[in-house]
Amino acid sequence: MAAGNRAARPGLAARRAAVRRRLVAAAFLLPALVLLGALVVEPIGFSLYRSLFDRSGDAFVGAANYEAIVRDPAIRTALRNTAVWVAVAPAVATALGLLFAVLTERVRWGTAFKLLVFMPMAISMLAAGIIFRLVYDHDPHRGVANAVAVGVHDVFAPSSAFPKARPGRDSPLEPAGDGAFVTRGPVRAGVPVLLPLVGVAPEALPEGARPAVGARAVPGRVTGTVWQDFTRGGGGSVNVVDPTETGLAGMRVEAVRGGRTVASATAGADGTFTLSASADGALLRLPASNFREAYAGVEWLGPVLVTPAVIGAYVWMWAGFAMVLIGAGLAAVPRELLEAARVDGAGEWQVFRRITVPLLAPVLVVVLVTLVINVMKVFDLVFVIAPGAVQDDANVLALQLYRTSFGTDADQGLGSAIAVLLLVLVVPVMLLNIRRMRKEAGR
Repeated sequence: MAAGNRAARPGLAARRAAVRRRLVAAAFLLPALVLLGALVVEPIGFSLYRSLFDRSGDAFVGAANYEAIVRDPAIRTALRNTAVWVAVAPAVATALGLLFAVLTERVRWGTAFKLLVFMPMAISMLAAGIIFRLVYDHDPHRGVANAVAVGVHDVFAPSSAFPKARPGRDSPLEPAGDGAFVTRGPVRAGVPVLLPLVGVAPEALPEGARPAVGARAVPGRVTGTVWQDFTRGGGGSVNVVDPTETGLAGMRVEAVRGGRTVASATAGADGTFTLSASADGALLRLPASNFREAYAGVEWLGPVLVTPAVIGAYVWMWAGFAMVLIGAGLAAVPRELLEAARVDGAGEWQVFRRITVPLLAPVLVVVLVTLVINVMKVFDLVFVIAPGAVQDDANVLALQLYRTSFGTDADQGLGSAIAVLLLVLVVPVMLLNIRRMRKEAGR
């Protein structure tokens, strides 16, 4: 009997020790469980409860708020834009992170580059929104994006210095129908031609322009003057070159006969030009290129491009996050596999596609799923970057939740329904991530 008691005591002691360990673990977990309940479970339960009541919170309406989600065009736009965000932003940020992580391994200054790419993560979403609101400013003198767009455009299709120029009254010029102007009749060699224009602001005149002078007659040549037929403060004569008036330097003049350009010239600083003898008897034309409006750039924050523009700001911030995680995974890839593939004759693209990417697949999935969860909750970037006039076009679910719950026409019942919808959309992705993490831990 005593032997049996001695054998039972170790088992009882082990059970008591296990109970004590569980109690200690529960004691340490209790504060976290209390916070989890207060900050997560209780708000979720209250949101679900509040979504079943009307705007005032007094009348039970059942699923009416969820039906309103389907009917409301603003919420449908938010759903569509959220789907675009989920489909585009995580994939682009992950792809850039993979590209940066792979390429920076091959350069000496890779660490410095990684630091620069990761630095936006140190900036809050609000600050990033303010930065990109300026980057996308429509004025090329303020917005970097439009400064680049205008600079590139003007390299291939420079704008004119005279977009507002036009013939004045009783002018020898008339519209040609395509933005150009032509003389009313043919010109003759040895007879100077006057081509007066108005509408050019004095401050818009090209640098180096000088007072206009009447062209001299040159035998066998067509000469003339194209100038700003306007005297500041009044005075001067119409269709006459006055000493106070300025030549339109750089204006292109063409001689046209039978629809074909037979001669051309560019006006000098004083507005004078000279055409060859082939211009005799032709019409003179000032082509539309002289009056091309200055390129104003791209309307980045307009209704069409505002969502891609905001996604670009998000990618700028989170590509560094993806790069760091993928870079850590890349450091764990066995180098002998890569070298063996190269020895067997595989090219760099084959090594990347068939070895590097498959080995990085778990890390890529982690990054992609994390960013998918993140973009479903994006709010501040859209709120700050999108101007009020196009905020409906850039709307996403998290922003719609805020506008519905706390806007000028607040409806917290409908807002709670949107919050529940957002939770329903996020939970499957989170469960997928947890399942994948458990699967990885079990290997």
